[in-house]
Amino acid sequence: MTDIDPTTHDLWQVIAATDEVPVGQVETTILLDTPIALTRDRDGLPVVWRRTSEQKGDEIDPETIIDRLPVITGYGYVWTSFGHPPAELFPIPEYAEADRTNMSCGSIGLHVSAPRAVENFLDMGHFPYVHTDILGAEPHTEVKEYDVEVSEERDEVLATRCKFFQPRAALSATDGMEVEYVYRVPHPFCSVLYKSSPEAPERRDVIAIFLQPMTQERCRAHLLQSMIDSTSTITELRRFQQTIFGQDKPILENQYPKRLPLDPRAETPIRADKSAIAYRRWLSQKGITYGTIPMAS
Repeated sequence: MTDIDPTTHDLWQVIAATDEVPVGQVETTILLDTPIALTRDRDGLPVVWRRTSEQKGDEIDPETIIDRLPVITGYGYVWTSFGHPPAELFPIPEYAEADRTNMSCGSIGLHVSAPRAVENFLDMGHFPYVHTDILGAEPHTEVKEYDVEVSEERDEVLATRCKFFQPRAALSATDGMEVEYVYRVPHPFCSVLYKSSPEAPERRDVIAIFLQPMTQERCRAHLLQSMIDSTSTITELRRFQQTIFGQDKPILENQYPKRLPLDPRAETPIRADKSAIAYRRWLSQKGITYGTIPMAS
């Protein structure tokens, strides 16, 4: 683990949807180039540990695992760490609102680094071309001026006043509308999007992407939706989001390099990239090198 920077080493890292880990069944995955295993004990609590070649899947009794990794659950997912993580996850207070439909929307493997996937999530410019007639359409291709800040107090990147015309902003939408977005990056490998809700214009739907950094150039995207939608089923909502992400996946995986260059001169920026530029600067300030190409000293 010598290639892992100290900040990444001490972060909470997402590894699985909580409801997809049955009690007693052992699941395996990779986190930061390290094989790990997870299960839930007889009380339903998640147990996570480094996996060795001698261990054989379902033959492991979780009660016998002594060298456990830290574990926390939040937003429908299990998180772990190889270091000394903070006491709590970053806040998404909307998740606790009683009238919302909260759901995981699947875990999708990507052949790019986690930071590269976060950067793609922040990009509005691709909406008309990749998500045609859903999140965008010609001739409505302009990314209007918006605000970006890197908050030292909250330790996150925040983009506000992001507006874009969308033919179908959400599953519950019946007409095209100008949608207002707020983007948060409260974790180097996670981003939270707030967008106008067709059903409750004074409130916002929440869509989050939690990236599990598997290797320097591979990750898994764990998707969360927290929606204000009284008419659609969870299956319909999940399918809609998976359709959107399915359109992103081939575009994202064709980007080169797979790691995210932190030098702003490495890739030509345009106005639509303000969030990405701020995100790269924030990663550089935090000393994040995993999944990135650091700036030359």
